[in-house]
Amino acid sequence: MRRDALIRSWHRLHAWLLPWRCLLCGDAGRERLDLCAACAGELPRNTTCCARCALPLPAPAALCGACQRRPPPWDAAWAPFRYGWPLDRLEARYKFGRDLAAGRTLAELWRSLPPPSPRPALILPVPLHRARLRQRGYNQALELARPLGRTLGVPVRHDLLLRRRATAAQTELDAAARRRNVRGAFALREDMALPSHVALLDDVMTTGATLAECARVLRRAGVARVEVWALARAPQRRPDRS
Repeated sequence: MRRDALIRSWHRLHAWLLPWRCLLCGDAGRERLDLCAACAGELPRNTTCCARCALPLPAPAALCGACQRRPPPWDAAWAPFRYGWPLDRLEARYKFGRDLAAGRTLAELWRSLPPPSPRPALILPVPLHRARLRQRGYNQALELARPLGRTLGVPVRHDLLLRRRATAAQTELDAAARRRNVRGAFALREDMALPSHVALLDDVMTTGATLAECARVLRRAGVARVEVWALARAPQRRPDRS
């Protein structure tokens, strides 16, 4: 109770000294959120999507075509937002612009949403290689996972899943190249036992290549149920017809 009272006092002090301001338009934000009601209402929810990979779909369906043909190496996915305007702007500012206020806002958005049930016993954020971590200064997946884990009462561990080699940025690669790029890039600490139900967490899922490689590592370690959680899921790219 004392901790909750201190948190409430901090939020009142913050609102008095530094009022919440919308990071997108500059208007007054809502309590504990640097987004106004109008901009928050524009965030693209991923309500119609594949149950297995969270790919946004035009109409309700249990599984997308790709998951029907070749199911991914995880059991279910949770991605509450689609990667599109204006969430993509906040994500870019957080991930590449070192805008920690944008990251805090994204974390608050995520932790306010109901999680899948049953909850996993452990959350593992996708790791960065130490060279990329030094360059960026923080792991965006870990910083999103920590407040979410506290809200859900699920432990978060960043020291179990390791990125053992540096990989090229996935941004400009196609799906096949992304799979090759991360093949064999991850490993688990040998001295740690894992629970039977684990959630892998990343900020954005595009093709799912990175999460799939991490999921295979967990499967080989004997994890019975692997879920993938991402704040946002990118829509399927249309083939270039030019």
